[in-house]
Amino acid sequence: MADRTHHTLGALATLVDGEVEGDPTVGIAGIAGITDAGAGDITFVAQRKYLRALKTSQASAVILDRSLPADRPAIRVAQPYQAFATLLTFFHPRPQLQPGIHTSVALGQRVRLGQDVTLFPFVTLGDDVSIGDRVVLHPGVCVGVGSSIEADTVLYANVTLYDRVAVGRRVIIHAGAVLGADGFGYAQGSDGRHHKIPQVGGVRVEDDVEIGANVCIDRATLGETLIRRGSKIDNLVHVAHNVEVGEDNLLLAQVGISGSCRLGAHVTLAGQVGLRDHVQIGDHATVIAQSGIAQDVQSRTVMSGTPAIPHNLWRRVQAATPRLPELLRTVAALEERLATLEARQIGVERE
Repeated sequence: MADRTHHTLGALATLVDGEVEGDPTVGIAGIAGITDAGAGDITFVAQRKYLRALKTSQASAVILDRSLPADRPAIRVAQPYQAFATLLTFFHPRPQLQPGIHTSVALGQRVRLGQDVTLFPFVTLGDDVSIGDRVVLHPGVCVGVGSSIEADTVLYANVTLYDRVAVGRRVIIHAGAVLGADGFGYAQGSDGRHHKIPQVGGVRVEDDVEIGANVCIDRATLGETLIRRGSKIDNLVHVAHNVEVGEDNLLLAQVGISGSCRLGAHVTLAGQVGLRDHVQIGDHATVIAQSGIAQDVQSRTVMSGTPAIPHNLWRRVQAATPRLPELLRTVAALEERLATLEARQIGVERE
């Protein structure tokens, strides 16, 4: 095995704006999790419960916050997980692609291509498409008429942008995602049949958004479906027509958001959360996994259950649920005793 390039602990601390505790000249050649790390690796601990695992780790150094004890050379930072992500990028940079356009790429009329774009085989660009500088489109990407993709954005294999979809800078869209398919809108006619409502709006994705594999974001009926700056969307999420997702949201796997919902900034929807149409979610709100939201949620609240209720109340309900059979028997016994006492009282009054 070839020797790995070593970097001093002090140099890595500078990269993450941290402070070295111990020998700053310790050589670090890689980064790994606690159980997998070996000599020459740096690992990280973000919570006290992992200190026991650290004791048996073979890592040469560790990233910690300023409150946890260290048993080896360490880098002290305010946010260990963020520092870990920074060093992962440093040790495992994305491969540098050679810009170019494959001969199988299909270009429509009036397509505008920026500098240093990379278009892999079988990419299709419709008429009046605009592609910014250093954009990368992997095999099978299809971009519809009048759509635009700004600089430094990456679309992985088989992503589909329908017509008039606008994607910002530094966006990542993973394989199989579909942006701009028709919103689910139908009117029931007097004949009892469902008649399609034309979906003539668009989709706009702002800068620094990441969209997972097989995500579907529908176009608006009128206006636009909007994903604001910095939001991160996990795999298999559905965002319906005319939804607005606020800045820095986290939408986890299998979330479903019905039409015309409005999400504030820094909202977290955990896995399999469902929102009915026209719901509004306040800033910094969190909805626990598998919850169903049927009413508006206030800012900075945590909701659980279906229909969702405040999380602390939901925990009490869950704790009480296994005791319901016993409680019902107790109530029935009390009702029987009460009826006996009332009968006796009535008899006394008649005497």
